[in-house]
Amino acid sequence: MATPRKYTSDVIADAVRQVESARATGRRGPISTVARELRLDRRLLQRWVSKARAAAATAAPRTDVTNDPAVLPDGLLHCRFCQQPMTPLFTYAGLVYDCPPPCPRTPLNATAVAHVVGQVVLRHAAHLLPTPTHPKRASIAAAHAHRFMARITAGTHPTDLHIAWPATAGQPRHALTEVLRLAHQLVNTDPTRTHHIVQRILADVDPATTATSTLHAEAAHLLARLLHSKAAIRWADYAHRSLTHLHGPTAPTTLTAAHTLATAHRRAGHHQRALRLYRQLAEHLTATAGPDAHPTLAVKATTALVLNDLGHPDAARTLLADTITRHRRAHPGHPATNRMAEHLDQLQNHTTCIAIQRFQQVPPPLAQA
Repeated sequence: MATPRKYTSDVIADAVRQVESARATGRRGPISTVARELRLDRRLLQRWVSKARAAAATAAPRTDVTNDPAVLPDGLLHCRFCQQPMTPLFTYAGLVYDCPPPCPRTPLNATAVAHVVGQVVLRHAAHLLPTPTHPKRASIAAAHAHRFMARITAGTHPTDLHIAWPATAGQPRHALTEVLRLAHQLVNTDPTRTHHIVQRILADVDPATTATSTLHAEAAHLLARLLHSKAAIRWADYAHRSLTHLHGPTAPTTLTAAHTLATAHRRAGHHQRALRLYRQLAEHLTATAGPDAHPTLAVKATTALVLNDLGHPDAARTLLADTITRHRRAHPGHPATNRMAEHLDQLQNHTTCIAIQRFQQVPPPLAQA
């Protein structure tokens, strides 16, 4: 008879966490599903879950986590890895913050997170809290975090938190959001008014720093599209650096800002810098959208033009010809293929003209006597 398999407490806690996460996301039959995924006996997993629930109920008889002072306001805490809101769950390990599948991150101790956030609130606005001297004042302060913070992004441990503050202390965040939305609507029809709007949003912003608000970063990106030369580069760099810090290097908004920054450098004649940015952008798009996606191939086509600007016509034509072939195969009938072909014809004609000029400058050989 086979000896029963032993399971460590970490394995049991992880299995129970997966069941709770599956239940939180509305998956049907979470215990059966997780048991199949982990190749566990369903009845054994059921006993683990029942035992964990009993332990959680004993340790924390209040199951309404939204009223628990150790829990942050809904929608405030987000995961750095999947960018989704993190939710509080009672598990075998106690009350934790976790993400829905397939995010692979480990849960965070909810009490520890609330304590860290509460300490920050106490440092900035203790006088606004109803009970600033309560023994659990940090946990109480965490419940008021939404009054002072726009977003909290969680990393790998409870102290690895990035806090985004409201855009402007004297103006409600929702009002600035509406103003920025108006600017996006007007950018193509009334660029002058758009310029004034985003300048008001960024009036107190130093582009040499890094934004702690997505609103500021997006406003800077919009402003960069309206400017030229060094001013465009300054705000485009601020937007790209800030969005990378807030959302990561491969987030859609970050990639759009990277394209704007590369374009600003190219227009300013900084071809070497533009080439490096376009190549980096193509790598990110290859990893996220795919090597044959239209945005990826469009950036590679632009990279070829920058190579030509740097004096490498042969490499430029080779890259552009390969990009056209892949684009025509992956996106038949797409109008961008014709535009790429026109650029290739221009490069070939330009190279032919240069060759003719050089030939004409060569002196004829001396006549034989």
